[in-house]
Order: sequence, then C-alpha cells, then structure tokens
Amino acid sequence: MVKLTPELIQQSSQHINPLRDRELSLRGYKIPVIENLGATLDQFDIVDFSDNDIRKLDGFPLLKRLKTLLLNNNRIVRISESLCESLPNLQSLFLTNNLVQELADLDSLAGLKKLEYVSFLGNPVTTRDHYRLYLINKVPQVRVVDFRRVRMREREMAKKLFKSKLGKEIQKEAKKVRTFVPGATGTTDTRPPMGQMSSEDQAAIRQAISSARSMEEVERLQHMLRTGNIPSRSQPTRRRHPDEEEEN
Repeated sequence: MVKLTPELIQQSSQHINPLRDRELSLRGYKIPVIENLGATLDQFDIVDFSDNDIRKLDGFPLLKRLKTLLLNNNRIVRISESLCESLPNLQSLFLTNNLVQELADLDSLAGLKKLEYVSFLGNPVTTRDHYRLYLINKVPQVRVVDFRRVRMREREMAKKLFKSKLGKEIQKEAKKVRTFVPGATGTTDTRPPMGQMSSEDQAAIRQAISSARSMEEVERLQHMLRTGNIPSRSQPTRRRHPDEEEEN
C-alpha cells in the first residue's frame, strides 16, 4: 500500500482530457485512505482513484472545482455524510465494483445537489429490493444510474413509493442494517472479480456508449466509464441521447 502524500499527488499523471477537463490520475497505487488532497490546490475537474484499496469515501478538503470522481475497483463500504460539504459541485460519481451494501449507505448522496451520474454496478447494494427507486428518491435530480438513464415513470414511481407506508417502512428498515464502519473485523469482500461483471451490467455499459449521438459524447462516456471491465466500446448507432428523459 502507498500513502497518498502531497509528493505522490504532484508526481502523478495530470492532463487535459478531450472535453478540456483537467484530470488527476491516482490509479493503481493501492492507496488505502484519501488524504492530503489540499495539495491539488483545487485545480482539477476530475480525480481518478480507480484500482486502489480505499474503504471509505471521505477525507476531502473543500474542492469547489471537482466535478467527477472515479473510484472503480476499490473496497468502499461507507460514504461520508459530509461529502456534500467538501464537494459541492460533484456531478458524476462512479463506484463500480466496490462494497457498498445497504440502502441506507446511499443516504449520504442526498446532499450532493448537483449529482447527475452515478454507478454502483458490482456493489452488493444493487441486489437490494427497491435499490434503484431508493436512489432516485434520495437524489431526485440524478439523470443516469448504473449507465441507464432515469425515466420519468421511474421518478413518479419513486415519489409514490416513498410517500407510502411501505416506503417509510423500507427506509426505517434500511437504517437498522446500515453497513458497519470500514476496517471493522468480519468485513467480507463480495465484489465480483474484475472482468466478471454480469451480462446485464455489461449490456448496460454497452448501451450507454452505443446510445451516444456524437463522437464527443462517446469520448465522454469512454472516459467516465473506464473500469477495466468494459467488454467493448461501440460506435454510436442510436439517435436518442443517454441522458434524455422519456417523454410520456
């Protein structure tokens, strides 16, 4: 494991991507804890923490510029409740292949008022009943969940469900079984092995890319969806934008 020091941050790859966003790559160092990001001087739109050993999504200073976080293939089980205070302009959060387990572990996302793109593919939480509607209810402005755009009928279903007695019971039960703090004994790594995502997950990722209607959109998706698990990157063939709402 490697400690995330100011020196490592300064020595790591920094570049301007095709969308003119400034990106810092901290991939593959086996970093266990997020720290010392004040050394970035808030100069980056994107920080890539993929392929590390991070267990808790916290430790950020105030970073007003940061819009996208890639944390694919880590061991994250908990998201800090203060994340919204540190990253007020976060728009995209990719946590593919991590260890987030319970619905209540998603509650911390509610404060991220600009969050529009999120992925929990490969996390145990995606197998929980009502997972997708729960997330849409917590983050009502979200546009794409797990590489599938949120449809208007899903928003209506989420709103109706969580206003009901059943929805209130779901939230109450979710809080009872919230995941324990990272590092506690007994933690089980239940991530699917890299490269062995389900066929449904693979199809969702291919759909997001193939639904793009411009090469610029393809480049954006290919950049954001880098997980090492994407089986193919198709050229855009459909006209509908992946972020568009369904009209009905």
